[in-house]
This record gives sequence, C-alpha cells and structure tokens, in this order.
Amino acid sequence: MPTSCPAILIAAPASGQGKTTVACALARLHARQGRRVHVFKCGPDFLDPYWLTLASGSAVHQLDLWMTGEADCAQYLHDAALEADLIIVEGVMGLFDGQPSAADLAQRFGLKVLTVIDASAMAGTFGALAWGLQHYRAGLGFAGVLANQVASSGHAAMLENSLRDPAQWLGALMRNEALTLPERHLGLVMNHELGDAMVRLDAAANALTTTRLGQMTVDDLQAWAVDFDGSGVAGQDFPAGTLQGLTIAVAYDAAFCFLYAANICCLEAMGAKLVYFSPLRDSALPPCDALWLPGGYPELHAETLAANLDMKASITRHVQAAKPVWAECGGMMAMFDQLTLIDGKSYSMWGILPGGATMQKRLAALGPQQLELTGGTLRGHTFHYSTCATPLQATSRTRAAPGRTLRGEGEALYVSGSVKASYFHAWFASSPAAAVGLFLKNTDD
Repeated sequence: MPTSCPAILIAAPASGQGKTTVACALARLHARQGRRVHVFKCGPDFLDPYWLTLASGSAVHQLDLWMTGEADCAQYLHDAALEADLIIVEGVMGLFDGQPSAADLAQRFGLKVLTVIDASAMAGTFGALAWGLQHYRAGLGFAGVLANQVASSGHAAMLENSLRDPAQWLGALMRNEALTLPERHLGLVMNHELGDAMVRLDAAANALTTTRLGQMTVDDLQAWAVDFDGSGVAGQDFPAGTLQGLTIAVAYDAAFCFLYAANICCLEAMGAKLVYFSPLRDSALPPCDALWLPGGYPELHAETLAANLDMKASITRHVQAAKPVWAECGGMMAMFDQLTLIDGKSYSMWGILPGGATMQKRLAALGPQQLELTGGTLRGHTFHYSTCATPLQATSRTRAAPGRTLRGEGEALYVSGSVKASYFHAWFASSPAAAVGLFLKNTDD
C-alpha cells in the first residue's frame, strides 16, 4: 500500500554549489523542530553522509539506480516514508551528470527537485540557469531554486527578479564563511575533525530561517508529498548464516573511515560479527578471523602509521596465519612497502604487499565500475589521488559500469596469499555471495 511522505531532492548545476550545506541546513532545521528527518545521498560518496547524519540524527544510506539498484532504492525510500516526517535526498555532481543521474532518480520516484545555485558571480544569468535546469527535461518536477553565496540584499533582489516564474524563488543564503563546510582533495573534511561541526550546522540552519525555504510549515511540506509504493518491494536477499561465527576486524579511525553503512548491514545480515580497531592508536588487531581495511586518508597520517610498529607486526602475523584480508583503496596503500606524499617524503608502511603508492596532485581515477569475482559481480566505484607500482600481477581488473567507458585499464585486483587488494570500492549488497569471498579462507578468484 502506498505511503505518503514529503520528499525533496536537492541538486545543483555542478559540484561545489553548496548543495551539501543546504541539505544539512534543511535537515538540521527540521530535526531541531522535533521532526523525524531521513536523509539519503545520491551516488557513491563516503564523506557527505557523515555531515548529513550529524545534521539529521539518523543514518544516511546511498541511493543509486545502478550501484545500489532500483529495488534497493525503492525499499529504502518506502521504509523511510513509514516513519519520517521529511525525506531529503542530496544529489551528486550536477543535476543531469552521470549515468544514471540525480535527475534520473528524481524522475523514477517522483521526487521534486530543489536547485541550489552559487550566484556569487552572476545576476540576470541566474534566471536563465534556473529556467534551463527546470525545463531541460520534460516531466521532471521542480520545487524551486535557492541562491547561494549572495553578496547583499540588493544582489538577492536582482537574482529574484531574473526568474521568469517568481514562485520558484526560495530565497538567498548570504556569503558567510561560518556556513562553509571545509574540503580537501577527496571531498569534505570529516565532521569529527572539527571542534565546531555542530556550530556550523546550526549556523547554516539559522541562516536558512531567513529564506522562504526555511520558513516552510508542516502544511507547506505537503507540496512535496510523494506516494512510495511498498507493494512488490522485497527486502534484500542476503544468504543468511553464510558468515556465521566469523569475526571481521574493521579498521576505523581518521586514516580509515570510508565505510558504507549498507556494507556493514550486509556483513552483519550474513552472520558476521564486526569488531572495530584503530591502526593509528591500537597496538594490535582484536581477535578476528578476517580483516577489512577500508579506504580513507592514510596519506594524512603516514608518519603515525609508520611509527606504529606493533600494529604492523600484528597485521603481519594475521597474514602469516593465512587469515583473509580485504584492503580497498587507502587500505591497500597502507599494505605496500612505501607511501610517498606530494612533497616527496616517503614512509615505510606495513610491507605486506611489494611496491608502493605515490600521491598525485590530480585525480588519478574516478567513476562507477564493477568487479567479477567467484560468486558474482560486485558493483562499486573508484576515486583516488594516488597511483601504485608493484611487481604483483593483476589477478583481474574492473570493468566500466554499463554505458560508461574507462580511460585505460580498469582497477587491478591484487591477490597475494590471503590478501585481496584493490583501489575499487565495493558495494557488498550488489552481490552478497561475491562479498563473502573477500572474507573467507580458500576462495579462488
């Protein structure tokens, strides 16, 4: 039976326009008013969800018609509608960028689109851009447009007057560094790295109250209501008990923090017990049968990682005991002999895999990809600023997502003893049977 709930997709003409700030501000504003807010992130992203979770007070999951799958999206939206007062979906890149795009997701589920435009260097063109985004694709519902990085009330008036349809104006956020969420090479700075993370979110929410968007009442939100049909939406089919009795140690700290909540849920649904540890602070692995080293920022903590010789010895013993390791992206970088930074400084890492990783000034790889393993094909993506050089031969390589092309070869999967490593970030629920093979002994990929 359909379940109705106000739902909005927050998009922009490009990255860097401020859609994460606006999504966080809107979530924080309504959460502060006692409403139950569920937020989703469109497309692969590890960093925005940390801020969105802090703002909304609830876990944030990804929605992607290809990577997570249409059925998964339908299930999450329907389940959220059963208990939420407001659903917010933050888009990815520009509204029509990617295959599938945020616009594709909005159209598939009937979500209206709220566009955020950085208007700092424009006036009348604001109206043309808003009009183009609204009318570029037939059948895409629009909720309005919000101007960001506005210089003054006079500037805001020019922007509003440039719109052909005044009803589309949702207000202006003035230029204010206190509202900015800081960034680095892989995206937003983690919220726990800032002592004033909640202060920033509250400041953004307060600023939003000066706009028409921030002044919407519960009744006003009903203009965004969507009927999410739960009929035919089946729960994710995980092979229950496949990992029963298996304890997986998961690295989780400032250096290794790129974890999808859905990947955790997938492993636990198959019976695994997850225990967390910090390669930065701890001296040994917790008792475990398998090890998961996710991506993150080992390059920012290379000196500390190199100095923790006790942890290096503990991981070495784990590998020597032929216990499985899945090391993805940043996790793989730490497994090499060396890690070289942009300034040329080189640090000795864990020495499990021969060779080294070197940071680059430019993005080395980006995009949705898939990896064939025994048991199935894992969907996922790649996003990294380093390259690696190793005498190991790739056991296999990723392929581009359907409709996409790769520049050069796909990401290598390296297998050395019980270790599997790749720059590829896997979405476990896309093939639970394949994900199992990353954590069990004696699998032959």
